[in-house]
Amino acid sequence: MQKTNLFTPESPLNILFYWKVNKELRNYLENPFKDINNINLIFLEEIEGEALSQALKISQIIIGWRPKKEHLDKAINLKIYMNPGAGITHLIEMFRELNEKRKIILINGHGNAYFTAQHAVALLLSVLNKVILHHDLMFKGVWRTGDEEGKSIPLRNKTIGLLGYGHVNQLVHKFLSGFDLQFNILRNNWEKGESSELLSKVNKYSTNQIDSFLRSINILIVALPLTSETKNLIDLKKLQLLQPNSILINVSRGLIINEKDLYTALKKGIILGAGIDVWYDYNPEEKKGKKYPFKESFHLLDNIILSPHRAASPMDDLNRWDEVIKNLFVILTNKGSLTNIVDLENEY
Repeated sequence: MQKTNLFTPESPLNILFYWKVNKELRNYLENPFKDINNINLIFLEEIEGEALSQALKISQIIIGWRPKKEHLDKAINLKIYMNPGAGITHLIEMFRELNEKRKIILINGHGNAYFTAQHAVALLLSVLNKVILHHDLMFKGVWRTGDEEGKSIPLRNKTIGLLGYGHVNQLVHKFLSGFDLQFNILRNNWEKGESSELLSKVNKYSTNQIDSFLRSINILIVALPLTSETKNLIDLKKLQLLQPNSILINVSRGLIINEKDLYTALKKGIILGAGIDVWYDYNPEEKKGKKYPFKESFHLLDNIILSPHRAASPMDDLNRWDEVIKNLFVILTNKGSLTNIVDLENEY
């Protein structure tokens, strides 16, 4: 966390929203600041042209996704850039370069953490209860199938491994705490969280204990940022360490788990099943009218649930913007500390 002295009552604070904001969201963003002087929320109809150029020049804060480098170069007064989403891999090199010349704080967003955690739990329960299989059977008119067609797997007495313990997996822990489970948690820096935050008794692991962590669990839920350190973190050797008949859920980034090795582990039964929301190719080539965001044939496997990166839905939920509003109030009041500041060296 970091304090800021960006705003003084004598000078206006200009905040540019770097996309065309709809009326409902605009009202939600404007309402908390309606009685505050010297704050200028800038909403543009088009993110181009002279209006954008002028807005870039005067703005100390820009909020939005995927900024163009030439636009940031024009933002000569920029002090803080807020990316409303959690993923900032595409911004790291750009902001490292910018920070060689001037100090710009990069902040990411976790307003979708609740939905992502909900989706992770939904994938897990769907895998365990064979929901897709039985849906497909009923859709074909097959009624009242028995365990021989698809037996559910009870959660009771399983050991959940939370790989990463940021916003998402903290909520997953909360959502699953009503089940009879053991929680093992691997976190990069335990100093970031006090034990009082933990919802139940857990076994703690550090990054250098990942092999022991994996051996101890039979359900792995991945919610890590993608960095140069976490890319391909989970390969075939790591998957083979999981207990027999393990389940894997990934709602973070596809590249954290090696694609070929994940496919092999599923195909050969090294792990029992998986629920995957994040993939490997986000601009897939269309073949015979179909697009698949992967090279391996995951769509031909019967022990995986495929989800098209929908964990952040619903995108129109207004409460997801509350953390942005909170950070703006920290700046306006010079009280408290900014949250979700990205460490450019560590890439998250």
